[in-house]
Amino acid sequence: MINFLLENSGEILSKSMEHLLIATISLALGILVAVPLGILLNRSKQAAKIVMAIASVLQTVPSFALLALMIPLFGVGKKPAIVALFIYSLLPIMRNTYLGIAGVNENLIDAAKGMGMTRSQILFKVQIPMAMPVIMGGIRLSGVYVLAWTTLAAYVGAGGLGDFIFNGLTNAIMPMVVWGTIPVTLMAIIVDFLFGILEEKLSPNKKSEVA
Repeated sequence: MINFLLENSGEILSKSMEHLLIATISLALGILVAVPLGILLNRSKQAAKIVMAIASVLQTVPSFALLALMIPLFGVGKKPAIVALFIYSLLPIMRNTYLGIAGVNENLIDAAKGMGMTRSQILFKVQIPMAMPVIMGGIRLSGVYVLAWTTLAAYVGAGGLGDFIFNGLTNAIMPMVVWGTIPVTLMAIIVDFLFGILEEKLSPNKKSEVA
């Protein structure tokens, strides 16, 4: 087991970086789309129900099936994997953003209006800061999910640590499976830990304590 690591450390590192790149791009795109969409959905509960239902349906599509559906549209490689992972990342972030903004105390919003704040000022200075721990919770969850699901990207030729895992399973090389799995697990733990720290730092209660 250790010999395999020593002999293949360069390739393991390369696959880990490739894995992290795919996951990072997918999650970043998910954040860029899901956070603004979650904020906008607070303007219409009816639209929120429809969009959340569509996102929930997409979330239930089996991973392999969604990746297979991406191939006719985007071919093979990193592009179909990133699009599929982007779709999977949307629901937790969008739902938490919607719930976080909707859950802001109405008294705070009324107080902000009384101070003469505009709608955009209320959003950026009151609602988003108050909702940030909930939003970060969704991003944190998606981050861990995406890192795990990126393993499946190997099936569409995207690379990453999934290559190690599935080649090891196909050829019954257990060290290859183990050293494909360990980096994924470690990355997921580290990402969850870092997002947890960020979530705590962005909490309004934490900020008020520091102040």
